[in-house]
Amino acid sequence: MAPHIDVDATPPTRTESDSLGSLEIPSEAYWGIHTARALENFPIAKRPISVYPELVRALAMVKQASARANREIGVLDAEKADLIDRAAQRVIDGEFHDQFVVGVIQGGAGTSTNMNANEVITNVALEMAGRTKGDYTFLSPIDHTNRSQSTNDVYPTAIKVGLSLSLVSLLEELDLLRRSFLAKATEFHDVLKVGRTQLQDAVPMTLGQEFNGFATTLGEDYHRLRENAHLLTEVNMGATAIGTGITAHRGYAQSVVRHLSHISGLPLETAADLVESTSDTGGFMSFMASLKRNAIKLSKICNDLRLLSSGPQAGLGEINLPARQAGSSIMPGKVNPVIPEVVNQVAFAVAGADVTVTMAVEGGQLQLNAFEPVIAHSIFQSITWMRQAMWTLRVNCIDGITANRDRLGAMVGSSVGVVTALTPFIGYAASAALAKTALLTGRNVGDLVVEAGLMSAEEVAKQLSPARLSGLEAVTAAIPVIVAAEDL
Repeated sequence: MAPHIDVDATPPTRTESDSLGSLEIPSEAYWGIHTARALENFPIAKRPISVYPELVRALAMVKQASARANREIGVLDAEKADLIDRAAQRVIDGEFHDQFVVGVIQGGAGTSTNMNANEVITNVALEMAGRTKGDYTFLSPIDHTNRSQSTNDVYPTAIKVGLSLSLVSLLEELDLLRRSFLAKATEFHDVLKVGRTQLQDAVPMTLGQEFNGFATTLGEDYHRLRENAHLLTEVNMGATAIGTGITAHRGYAQSVVRHLSHISGLPLETAADLVESTSDTGGFMSFMASLKRNAIKLSKICNDLRLLSSGPQAGLGEINLPARQAGSSIMPGKVNPVIPEVVNQVAFAVAGADVTVTMAVEGGQLQLNAFEPVIAHSIFQSITWMRQAMWTLRVNCIDGITANRDRLGAMVGSSVGVVTALTPFIGYAASAALAKTALLTGRNVGDLVVEAGLMSAEEVAKQLSPARLSGLEAVTAAIPVIVAAEDL
């Protein structure tokens, strides 16, 4: 017996039309036919633009600023402008983000994203006016919400505003990570260790100095990122299609940027040459490069953490990373440095995103770059992943690192690098001879110096103090050489 089909169970729809024909749109959807076609055409990333809430908020800010500008210059009546303004504000406040459904990767230079925003904001406004979704004769996504605009100025402007908003939280997390390394630098300020160059023993330093170096390099990246943020403040609103401003009132560009600056809190300015600004995406490439720099330096730090914690018995074993999870399905007790490893992988992805952005910038043709969707996705994903990577590195790794003080002390004591600090007092030849003996016997270098009668135990202790060995306390004068090297 065939199952009973309840025809009333079919979700209700509304009919919308465009220049290609008509489609049935789910009645509850705030998006419309242009978004529906994008859903059919671009099932690529399986990730909607709503995964980047800052981009959605930025799109709504652009639409809100445009409504205010259009009202101000007299090309949109007050009722319609106010409806668009209030609907956009609701999106800015976090509502309806689930209606921004077009994929992050799309053809059309971002037109689908722009139309998704136009349709959602329009239908929210229609609902607020007591009308049904799709009543575009009263309020149109194109004629009203998109008035004086083109995808070609809306989309890149929204990307820049959205990235500026995202950068704020990234910088906050970067500074917290820097402070975490500084706290460890203070905790480890008196812990001597052997510094290494080319993976070979070099001269002593403190573990605190090593962690302070990590903090300093992250601080440099913080300032580079803040400096490069200015690349995102020049926008091309008012350019419309190719930069000539066709269909936009003469006063629109100045008005919309003024309103958008007020809404976003950003120091935005209109590009001097709107034709150039519409076709050139070099600012995105430069900004992405600063993100890559930060990611690669962070990855180098994680490489060092993995090396310093390697072992723990057969490796360097100088520090202990917090144990986060079992490291093997076959080796009991094995714990892996999973947090630095995941940060490494984020850095690899960011480096790849930098290549993608570079190729997309180069791929632009004539008056427009059609590849801004992949530029936007690459940069937004990089910021999102880096922010989360910094958070987990700080909370789940750095804050819980401990030092293997006994092991580090023993390694410094038997290190031939220590003898470098005594060279000004006993001479290079004697130092070399003692270094050879220490390597062969594994004995403490200071003890060998005292036994050879070259220095007193007190003087050795003074010169091999953590402050002297690490360079924190300068040696201002040399003591006389007690015995010539040839007398050894």
